[in-house]
Amino acid sequence: MTRTDPGADPAAVRADDTPPLTILRQGCAIPAHPLALDDGGGFDPSHQRALTRYYLDSGARGLAVGVHSTEFAIRAVGLLDPVLELAAETVADWSRRSIVLIAGACGPARQAVAEAERAARLGYHAVLLSPNGLDGVDEEVLLDRTRAVAEVLPVVGFYLQPSAGGRYLSPEFWTRTALIPQVLAIKVAPFDRYQTLDVARGVHQAGRAGDLALYTGNDDNIVADLLTSFDFGTGPDRARVDIRGGLLGQWGVWAARAVELLDLARRAKAGESGLYPELLALSGRMTDANSAIFDARGAFRGCIPGIKQVLKDQGLVASTRCLDPGEVLSPGQHAEIDRVRREHPQLADDVFVSEYLDRWLA
Repeated sequence: MTRTDPGADPAAVRADDTPPLTILRQGCAIPAHPLALDDGGGFDPSHQRALTRYYLDSGARGLAVGVHSTEFAIRAVGLLDPVLELAAETVADWSRRSIVLIAGACGPARQAVAEAERAARLGYHAVLLSPNGLDGVDEEVLLDRTRAVAEVLPVVGFYLQPSAGGRYLSPEFWTRTALIPQVLAIKVAPFDRYQTLDVARGVHQAGRAGDLALYTGNDDNIVADLLTSFDFGTGPDRARVDIRGGLLGQWGVWAARAVELLDLARRAKAGESGLYPELLALSGRMTDANSAIFDARGAFRGCIPGIKQVLKDQGLVASTRCLDPGEVLSPGQHAEIDRVRREHPQLADDVFVSEYLDRWLA
């Protein structure tokens, strides 16, 4: 991949006042924002701010904050408000373009609504509604929760893989979710092709193929998702449901390359068929990289430390420490990360980061 504007030179980024919810519907690259801590486990605002600046200068048009990659435990230690606020302030101070700000919300309806209200006060545009911790809850209760949150802010639905705290949700659930007008997007992240198809079909059956954006969260299959069109129906009922962008933990690292990858996928689907061989080759490389960073061999136990290790190696965070001191890299995981960096250098944006790191940390 070759670097394209705006990742090539942050100073050359053109101003853009496209409404944030329009950006969300059109599709864009949205990194899931990690949490920067020091070696003692304390919050590190300097590196947290630097990460936000890095994503903005990489060309990302959205940020997801307070989500799984930001560590759900921020709620228990009083960091949810400071982290959300710092990201919003940094975007306002740093970016010349509209950015869609998405806040994570989780828990039962009362908690999720309160978190959405907090995000709305801070200027966030939408809520990524996580099923984390709601394993035994009936789907009807989850739908009622979605409707309640949607009265506060537009909602990004979320199909989360079980190893990260998600659960199976029926095809009917996704049709009914898509029927809620304030649900503007769905992040599809079950790491399962059949369940990914369930969501796409639900969007079609709800008649929302045109105005509800699907985002891949399938970090194990990013490129294939971006290239796939889900085709449903026949005759006048025929509709195509495309995944329009990515909201990904994997895109919390090497973000400048992620923006380029999305651009290449869009160009290929728009008719530049000569790009397909390069993209399909990148697909395998990306899955290999994600396997190391997300610790697939260790059942994803080292997922968040793996993200932080890549960022630490680049100087974007000072430590791989997580709020849970027991959440550490799996044995051999760092060596695997080093291997994919050597074998797939076209996925990394190390030169870009090294050029602008001092500016982001200033």
